[in-house]
Amino acid sequence: MTHPATNWRGLLDAALSAAARGWHVFPLVPGTKRPALHGEAACTRTGVCAGGHRKWEQRATTDPDLIRPTWERAPFNVGIATGPSGLLVIDLDLPKHNSSADAPCGAATFGALCERTGQAVPDTYRVRTASGGGHLYFTAPAGIRLTNTAGSLAALVDTRGWGGYVVAAGSTTPAGPYTLTHDTAPADLPPWIAGLLEAPAPRPAAPFAWPTISGSRAATAALERECRTVMAAPEGAGNITLNRSAFKVGRFVAWGDLPRHVVEEAFQGAGEARGLTAAECRATIRSALDSSLRKARARDAA
Repeated sequence: MTHPATNWRGLLDAALSAAARGWHVFPLVPGTKRPALHGEAACTRTGVCAGGHRKWEQRATTDPDLIRPTWERAPFNVGIATGPSGLLVIDLDLPKHNSSADAPCGAATFGALCERTGQAVPDTYRVRTASGGGHLYFTAPAGIRLTNTAGSLAALVDTRGWGGYVVAAGSTTPAGPYTLTHDTAPADLPPWIAGLLEAPAPRPAAPFAWPTISGSRAATAALERECRTVMAAPEGAGNITLNRSAFKVGRFVAWGDLPRHVVEEAFQGAGEARGLTAAECRATIRSALDSSLRKARARDAA
């Protein structure tokens, strides 16, 4: 099998360098972010899988004697299994191409979260991603098993812990390279971030009390539909779902079809019913509605 010209030796060095830090690595398909290891359906239950199929998280390693022969076979990109490596990585993403031109990026929304909580943006090991976003590496706290989240800290801010991986610096995709931009030891994950990421304790189920809604039929139907969407949001996606749903309904506030305080009250109840904190709901709803009101088009142009 032939491969396009690439810094083959550099990829091996990147894998060995990550392993030397105690980070568990595994190969990614050359030029991509996809694991290069076989899936369960194709597993022959031999070799390392003799005792049962072993997934990429289980096969990730820090052993140079396993890393060298793997990367000598092909110019694999380097994946870092965050859970076994004792890492929690915050992924600061960019808006999608079809987003509005002034949509904030993950770095901006994370910075705003830090400002709201009175904290500085943490200084830690940092990688610029191929898309132009960023990965902030932290040492995960002992005794807490943090998993992946999507948008639960802020819009376009994801995290990778147990069950997740990141592409290591030195890897390259068609979108560009992954580049180390701040080479320092990963800082300990700040307790305030860990607290936001910890799964909330189960709460007794309580019926959601709809506020008295006055408005046009289309507006009230949209508000009820989006509140139900928030309450049904999957684990780890409550905040980003609340943000999107409140933004959608904001146009009805701009058009005068719904009072803003009614929309805020409805989404506050839906967000808290989903398990978000009261403060988190208030901040997200306010931000989403402010943005929606600024960007709302005239009714006849919508």
